[in-house]
Amino acid sequence: MKRFWLVLLSLGLIVAFSSTAMAVDVKFSGEFYAGGMYLDKTNFTKSATGGNPSTAFYYQRLRARTDFTITPGLKLITRFDAMERAWGAARSNPVGPLAADSAGTVAENENIAIDWAYIDYKSPIGTFLVGYMNYGTTGTVFGNNRNTQARIRFNRMFGPVNVWASISKVAENSLTAVKPASTTSDADNDVYHLEGIYNWKSGRACLNVNYYNSANTRPPAVPPALPATGSYRRTYFLFTPYVFAQIGPVSLQAEFNYLNGTDKYEDGVTTTVDNLDKVTLENISAYIDATANFGMFYAGGSFAYVSGNDPGTNDKNEGGLINGGYDWNPCLIMFNYDDRAKWAGNLTGYGTSADNGRMANAWFFQLRGGVKPIDKLDVMASVSYANADKKPANYLYNDYGWEVDLTANYKITNNLSYMVGAGYLFTGKYYKANVAVNNELNDDFLVINKLTLTF
Repeated sequence: MKRFWLVLLSLGLIVAFSSTAMAVDVKFSGEFYAGGMYLDKTNFTKSATGGNPSTAFYYQRLRARTDFTITPGLKLITRFDAMERAWGAARSNPVGPLAADSAGTVAENENIAIDWAYIDYKSPIGTFLVGYMNYGTTGTVFGNNRNTQARIRFNRMFGPVNVWASISKVAENSLTAVKPASTTSDADNDVYHLEGIYNWKSGRACLNVNYYNSANTRPPAVPPALPATGSYRRTYFLFTPYVFAQIGPVSLQAEFNYLNGTDKYEDGVTTTVDNLDKVTLENISAYIDATANFGMFYAGGSFAYVSGNDPGTNDKNEGGLINGGYDWNPCLIMFNYDDRAKWAGNLTGYGTSADNGRMANAWFFQLRGGVKPIDKLDVMASVSYANADKKPANYLYNDYGWEVDLTANYKITNNLSYMVGAGYLFTGKYYKANVAVNNELNDDFLVINKLTLTF
């Protein structure tokens, strides 16, 4: 009997060691940054005691991506954010809202939060991406609100045209194990995407069409600028053509966004304004940027526009559904989410006026120029101006102000860089709200430095 078991064990070992092992290749990439900021005023209002306090602190974030190559053409891709916090500062509420650019809460990102986990499969008919992945970024950086959503994406090339078709699940209100008492099974939020990109030698052009079915507004809610007593369903199309082109020494990029749809009240209860049973949605934004390179020197400019809601048209919403985005940060103070608003918070004026880091209801103009005296050093200065497209009811002024910025980036190694910058904002009278004399304002300035490691 011993011989029988010995022979059987030997045969098992032979089979085990002679079997083909499946190799998994792992590739890591990511970014770590540590920065320091001094903000002279924490809002725009001027108090009777002589102004608002300043703030100064250090902060950091680690963002790491891992690509597991299972077989050629098949990957599992994950990404996490970790230790995203101000040094030594108080921690966030563990049950707080999701972070703007993550699948986790702010508190989870202060420790560790998994953002992505999806399959990338290159099949004979095209590429499939399935799982939680990047969402909200397309075209130019303008208007991009990076986030994480559950998605199914399909990609295929047709000659010079690259086609993407996607479905995104933004909100699910059906009954689940963690929501067993759901009464809103038909109140989900889904987005359907179709994007076609045409490439040529010196550029690319695209049309991105998105259909938003936001039925999660069916429970009693209040649409922007319109008080309501009933629930509604929001549906709209967002058309986004964009282009990148290189013309001699000039790099051009442009994007246009047109949103059209309705908020429709389905339960027979109308809005309390004009007894409307639906509100038309029509928002517009646009962006043009050009940079000319002349060896050591470069110069450029940007124009951006986001429509605002007209307070005199109760049957139409012209603003508030699209904005300049979290990713586009043209200044150090004004419309800067990544460093200023994310870490130091909103800058508020009187009434409801505020800069939350995303451009909205605004015209924006910027001129800039820079010099690269050596390969590792880039010094840039810019002047920017912005004013509101539409003044809220009873507001007296529409100018957001002027800002002057100076930044320097030094590349210490191929993977390590250091940035230092200073910005001064001449605060505009928009933040006075509806009082002309007594609502005095503060100008503001910011100093920042940041060490960034990429790998």
